[in-house]
Amino acid sequence: MDTTTLWLTIAAIGIGTFALRFSFIGLSGMLALPGPLTRALRFVPAAVLSAIILPAALRMPEGGLDIAIDNPRLIACVLAAGVAWATKSVLATLAVGMGALWALQALM
Repeated sequence: MDTTTLWLTIAAIGIGTFALRFSFIGLSGMLALPGPLTRALRFVPAAVLSAIILPAALRMPEGGLDIAIDNPRLIACVLAAGVAWATKSVLATLAVGMGALWALQALM
């Protein structure tokens, strides 16, 4: 595959992805969604973030679960969750979570 074909393929995939995602966002502004659906959609980002973070925090390299006090990722997640609950600040949560993870990985 030559370079031009590669870039055209990447551009076509990017345009297609943008059009697909924007169609839902654009249509949601034109449609009147029912109240329960609107309330449920507010929880989608938190659910997606949890689905991404929890397996990474609890999974051992061998594939099993690591629910132990010596798991630095689990401790960092608990600290970040506490900061998120107390401050409701995304930046503070990220700073504490990443800082705790780096510090614990350096110590352990």
